[in-house]
Amino acid sequence: MNRLHICDTTLRDGEQAPGVAFSTKEKAEIAIMLDLAGVEQAEIGIPAMGEAECRSIARIAALGLQMKLMTWNRAVFSDIDAAESTGVDWAHISVPVSAVQMKAKLGMTPVQVTELIRKSVDYGLCKGLTVSVGFEDASRADDLFLEQLANQLYRDGIRRFRYADTLSVHHPDAIAARIGRLVSRVPQGVELEIHCHNDYGLALANTLAALQAGAVWASTTVSGLGERAGNTALEEVVMSWRDLYKGTCSVRPELLNPLAALVSKASNRVIPEGKPIVGDMVFAHESGIHINGLLKERSAYQALDPTELGTDHSFVLGKHSGRSAVQYMLEQEGIKAGPDEIKFLLERLRLVGEDPKWVIYSKDLKHWLEHYPAELSN
Repeated sequence: MNRLHICDTTLRDGEQAPGVAFSTKEKAEIAIMLDLAGVEQAEIGIPAMGEAECRSIARIAALGLQMKLMTWNRAVFSDIDAAESTGVDWAHISVPVSAVQMKAKLGMTPVQVTELIRKSVDYGLCKGLTVSVGFEDASRADDLFLEQLANQLYRDGIRRFRYADTLSVHHPDAIAARIGRLVSRVPQGVELEIHCHNDYGLALANTLAALQAGAVWASTTVSGLGERAGNTALEEVVMSWRDLYKGTCSVRPELLNPLAALVSKASNRVIPEGKPIVGDMVFAHESGIHINGLLKERSAYQALDPTELGTDHSFVLGKHSGRSAVQYMLEQEGIKAGPDEIKFLLERLRLVGEDPKWVIYSKDLKHWLEHYPAELSN
C-alpha cells in the first residue's frame, strides 16, 4: 500500500496541452531524464498519429532505457498494429466507459463496448503485447458496469487498469469511495492506476486519495503539463506521498528540478515562480518573522528540505522584512551596520517594497548605505 508506482504520460497527455509539440530529439531527451529520475514507466506517444510519431516512439524504444514504455491506443485493430510496429511491447488500450461517452463517441451500448474492448485486448495479446486497459471517463461510469468490465477483462488476461477522471469531476471523498469499492470487487492481482485532471485544482488531492484507497499506480506529467488545466504533477505526488503519507517511490527528488526545466524548455511553458516543489521562489523568504525563525532553526518555517531537491533556501527583502533579515543580508556582503543604519534601511524597504513592487537584494542595501549620510542629512 505504501509503495507508489509512477506511469508518467508527459510525452503523451502532456504533449496534448494546447500549443505543445515535442520534436523527436526533445522526446528522447525527456525520456532519458525520466529514466534517470527513476520513473518506472512512461507512456510515450500515440502510434495511430502516423509515421512520424511511430518513428519518435521507435527511437525512444531503441534507447535501451530501464523504465518500461507503453503506447496509447484506441480499441481499434489498426491502432494496435501501429503500436506493434514501434517496437514498444506494452500497448495501453483506452475505451470510453461512461454512458454519455459510449453513446456520443462510439454510438454503442455497454454490451457492445464490452465486446469491442475484449476483441481489441485479445488482438493485442495474440500479437505478444503486454496490454493494459484505460477506462476513459470512469468517474462518470456506472459502478456495476465498471466492476463487471474489469472482472471480465481480468479473466481475459488483463492485470492493469487505468481509472481516468477525464473531466476532473471528482473530489477526494468521492474518488476514494469509488476506488475503494472497485478495488474490493476485483481480484487481488489487479493493479489500478489513477489518472486525474486538474480543472478544479484537485488532481493531486484526488490522486493521493485514490492511492490511499487502494490504487497502486499514479499517472502523472512533469509540472502537471496537459490538456486544459493539466494533470497530476509528478513532483507533487512523489514528494507528498513520501513526506505526508510516509510511502516509498523510486523517483529521485534531486532530479525533479532539472526534469521540470527540461520539459519547460521543450514545451515553451514557463514554470510559475510559486509552483510547488519546482518553482523558483518556493524556497525564498521575505517575511521578517520567517527569516528570523529560519536563521535559528531551518525546520521552523520549512517542512520540505530544499537540499533534497538540489536547491536551498534563499532570502529576499521587501516591505515585510525585519531587522534580522537586513542584518543577515549585510553580513553576506561583509558589511557591518549600526542600529541607525539598519533602521534607515528598514524604512527604505517599507517604501520601495510597495512601489514599484520589486524584490530587494543585498546589493541594493549596499548601494543605499553608500548614500546613507546624504539621505540622513536630508
